[in-house]
Amino acid sequence: MAISAKLVQELRQKTNAGMMDCKKALEEADGDMDKAIEVLRTRGIAKAESRAGREANEGLIVSYIHAGSKLGVMLEVNSETDFVARTDEFQDFCKDVAMHIAAATPLVVNRKDLDQETLEKEKRIYREQALKEGKPDHVVDKIVEGRVEKYYQEVCLLDQAFVKDPDKTVRDLLTELIAKCGENVTLCRFVRFVLGESA
Repeated sequence: MAISAKLVQELRQKTNAGMMDCKKALEEADGDMDKAIEVLRTRGIAKAESRAGREANEGLIVSYIHAGSKLGVMLEVNSETDFVARTDEFQDFCKDVAMHIAAATPLVVNRKDLDQETLEKEKRIYREQALKEGKPDHVVDKIVEGRVEKYYQEVCLLDQAFVKDPDKTVRDLLTELIAKCGENVTLCRFVRFVLGESA
């Protein structure tokens, strides 16, 4: 059966699992929401949500220097315990995300970190563009909403498609790691250095 994007989104909101995991679970459950949640819980993916509120004060600061040494990234990733921070899964995740930041140039970790003024400016630009394109007033808001969503996917690290696997977002990777390690893990902050560019 064909699984609608709306159904996938609904399951994602309920479980905090990644888009692809939700889609696969719904396909396996023939579109039945309760069965799909059960599938995700069995795989340990839905548990990630319940860990989100727990404090994460351990972790690592990792660096990635791109070939040629003209581009570098420093990234802080937090976990609840030092034990998890020392695991291969955690360290591989940190390296992958640091490399992703070098390649994808995000501005912030997540949506709430975006400067409100910048966001309002983007919305004004999208509104003006839609009006200039001759779109009717009643669809302009929907168009602006869609373009803002696309903007989030371009500039927010957690919303970006992962460079090594574009079917997953960085948030999906994080959710998978939380499910594997059984602890809350947070992408705390990052700095991207480009030779010759001042902050």
